[in-house]
Amino acid sequence: MKGIVLAGGAGTRLYPMTSVTSKQLLPVYDKPLVFYPLSVLMLAGIRDILIISTPQDIHNFEQLFDDGSRYGINLSYAVQPEPNGLAQAFVVGESFIDGQSCALILGDNIFYGNGLTRHLEHCASKTEGATLFAYYVEDPERFGVVEVDEKGRAVSLEEKPVHPRSNYCVTGLYFYDERVSEFARRVVPSARGEYEITDLNKLYLEDGCLDVITLGRGYTWLDAGTITSLYQAGEFVRVLQEHQGLIIAALEEVAYYNKWIDREQLRQAALAYGKSEYGAHLMKVAESRIVR
Repeated sequence: MKGIVLAGGAGTRLYPMTSVTSKQLLPVYDKPLVFYPLSVLMLAGIRDILIISTPQDIHNFEQLFDDGSRYGINLSYAVQPEPNGLAQAFVVGESFIDGQSCALILGDNIFYGNGLTRHLEHCASKTEGATLFAYYVEDPERFGVVEVDEKGRAVSLEEKPVHPRSNYCVTGLYFYDERVSEFARRVVPSARGEYEITDLNKLYLEDGCLDVITLGRGYTWLDAGTITSLYQAGEFVRVLQEHQGLIIAALEEVAYYNKWIDREQLRQAALAYGKSEYGAHLMKVAESRIVR
């Protein structure tokens, strides 16, 4: 399975901070926002990953991650010339996907919870259909909304409905089979001129193969696309890390526990981060005799 991190958009809701940089490179407590969605794909066992960004920002991602080898992954990069909708990612990345199944995660989404890795690995192992991740919200009219039956199959999809049929919004994490680029090319621009991910998902719904994983109690989903939500995300990470003594979305740690890098590579990564808390955590993991 391939993976895509969509890190485009103008980020106008975060102006003036995003006047000179991508919102996905802004800090969420102790690391860039993009570390969080990238770690989710890595937890799913996905090693071939494409980062899609704007013409002006793509080089910053290349400078940050290079080819991804220090995380045990293979990173590629592509440009989305204009923010013309999420479904366009599968057209921009069609040659990268190369007829394989593919996961997409939005670069400003953060997921956390016990059991998340199990869900991710299950989705990555599927060979047919598509899977969405849904989250209960009190204001579903602000989101894409999915109605689910008792077997976890999607019944209906609506984009920002006036009268929502459920309280489950569609989050920015999607898994698709090898037909995704073919289906994405069938999506036509909406009234606002964008290739909507909801329309792509409806094609899978009409095909009778759209599954939904509802993230219930014990899970956190954050969309850090506004000033307030970015601050809240940073505070969430700070409190959790301080209370548990762990680092969320430490990419080298994920790679180490996935056995994609060895102990010495982890140690060298820790040294490269100098006296930072992030580097100190990696060194602690490297010096521990406990391997998960």
